[in-house]
Amino acid sequence: MSVLSGALAAGLAVPFAGFAGRGAAEVAGTVQNLPKEFQTDPLAVRSRILAADGSLIATLYEQNRVPVRLGTVSPIMRKAIVAIEDSRFYEHGALDLKGTLRAMVRNSTGGEVQQGGSSITQQYVKMSLVEKARTAAERQKATEISYERKLTELRYAIAVESELSKDEILERYLNLANFGDGAYGVQTAAQHYFRTTADKLTLPQAALLAGLVKNPSGYDPTNDLPRSRARRDVVIKRMLELGAITVRSANQALRTPVIDLAAVEPVPNGCANSRYPFYCDYVVSKLLANPALGQTVKDRDHYLKTGGLLIRTSIDPRVQAAAQASIAKHTERKDTAIAAITVVEPGTGLVKAMVQSRPYGNGRYQTNYNYNVEKSYAGGYGGFQNGSTMKAFTIAAALSKGIPMDYRINSPEQIDLRNTKFRTCHGWTRDPTYTPKNSTHSGDLTMVEAARFSTNTYFLQLSQRTGLCAIAKIASRLGMYNAQTMGPLDQVVSMTLGVGYVTPLMLSNAYATFAARGKYCNPLVVTSVRDKSGKPIPGPGFDCKQVLPRAVADGVNRVLSQVMMPGGTGGHLRFGTRDMAGKTGTIQQNLAVWFAGYTPNLAAAAVVADANLPYTNLMYGHTLDGQDIADPTGSGTAGPLWETAMQGAMQGLPVKRFVNPPRKMIGNPKPPASGKPTPNSPR
Repeated sequence: MSVLSGALAAGLAVPFAGFAGRGAAEVAGTVQNLPKEFQTDPLAVRSRILAADGSLIATLYEQNRVPVRLGTVSPIMRKAIVAIEDSRFYEHGALDLKGTLRAMVRNSTGGEVQQGGSSITQQYVKMSLVEKARTAAERQKATEISYERKLTELRYAIAVESELSKDEILERYLNLANFGDGAYGVQTAAQHYFRTTADKLTLPQAALLAGLVKNPSGYDPTNDLPRSRARRDVVIKRMLELGAITVRSANQALRTPVIDLAAVEPVPNGCANSRYPFYCDYVVSKLLANPALGQTVKDRDHYLKTGGLLIRTSIDPRVQAAAQASIAKHTERKDTAIAAITVVEPGTGLVKAMVQSRPYGNGRYQTNYNYNVEKSYAGGYGGFQNGSTMKAFTIAAALSKGIPMDYRINSPEQIDLRNTKFRTCHGWTRDPTYTPKNSTHSGDLTMVEAARFSTNTYFLQLSQRTGLCAIAKIASRLGMYNAQTMGPLDQVVSMTLGVGYVTPLMLSNAYATFAARGKYCNPLVVTSVRDKSGKPIPGPGFDCKQVLPRAVADGVNRVLSQVMMPGGTGGHLRFGTRDMAGKTGTIQQNLAVWFAGYTPNLAAAAVVADANLPYTNLMYGHTLDGQDIADPTGSGTAGPLWETAMQGAMQGLPVKRFVNPPRKMIGNPKPPASGKPTPNSPR
């Protein structure tokens, strides 16, 4: 009897015994200050991020949980948890004095805790208080060994019993409980340990899960299989003792292996474990910027990991696979140069693919930088100078001002632009030392010819005629800005040669605007968010507007489509008979090379660059696909990445055509002095 007396003095079997030596005012104050109702926070439920086809990209959670109704929990599971934790659950109120005394006797003679002393309702209250705790102090208060805590739990348990039915309490308990190894709630535990659902649990499976609740870490079969088996068998024997199962069923269950550890199904948490980690991180960054998910970033992050959200995204696994196949074909993870590709859908802004050569991680040949996006995003690299891909915006500015495609400019191999004035949006700018050269064809060229050959001296003179302000405004309307500073692109003399830092996402989306006949759409990665009840949560959606006259966009498409014809810098990248347009980009000293191109269906930008300071020429000491880079140009190095990605991405898509621009915009081209024809006659 002395053992039992000691247990009673230390526990809550008869709580008032513990208060015998305490002041009546202190006890009364504790009871008086307790609320009459027990308020619980919503269950922390894992959120899921899905691709456009509904496949899983990532699971985000603080606690891996999928709540279910009690009716979808197998009867044997309900019997098992009641048998081992509170066999008289359906017979008593908030406190089961008889059951508590019996449990104390059994536990004291058995050498360890075999049966629960607190009722299921009391346990539910305790778990709920721990769940609600947000600070270390709150967690300590919810778990401290004190009479005040026990009395608090009992008072709350009485309130719960008066508000909820026994089945409602059991349902909440099973959904809240920790079943070890990161599995919270019976449904997740069933999936995790047995790759099944709560409604299909068998007797030995249910017994294992029921035994875990008392000590989720200690009885975790992935940590200690023998101890887990012993605990499971205690549950089975207790069920037999109570008449909940037959002797035959018990013997069969006892002979059943506890678990197949090889079949345990982990549920990876977070973007680092996603198949698309960089894209996933970018999606999360957009969600954390959505005020509809909470007042602060901390609030949003908590809701994102506990709110049971269903997040649908733009990524198309088929297009992503095509882009990833291009990375696999043309790069190796040990390369000193990096490669990145983004694919966007014209007319919607949907980001269909986002890939890069250096994998996600902190190890050697890994990175946490996303080379496809801007620096304002926490993992964003901040782009690279985009070279001659910028000439597309100069073409748009010229066509907008009525300059036709057959407009000729004498474009020498080198031009002296020292102190030549260029108009900006705020006045004028000049460069006292600027004497740029061509890297390709020179001569008396039309706009089409200059685009085909990417003739620098032509476009510098054309940008002087249009003014830098016109180019800057069009680029801005198409979503171009400095990805390092988040400010506008600099209006400098060499602007048309692409000296601003831009990203593959930015450039592919801008070129998608040309493909969509001047309709610009904000790049979109999150297409919808719903809470755990299925209610939509507002956020940025499709946001498109006409930013260029259609005829101007048609004209740009016309000019850039000639780049993809034989003899153009992108001619060898053309595939099939589809309409396509594009532009190469190689920055000074070959620090980065680009190819951006599009069809009416998809637009993509590929970049190869040195991403390690100090940046050096790709021609010297840099590798791609395990080999020295012999042709560090947009067409020779970045172009094949674009081509392979787009070939795969375009498979199965309908054939669409560009619209011809007005004839007056095409002009009346005449052969140059050399007698070479220009390929810009109407189709």
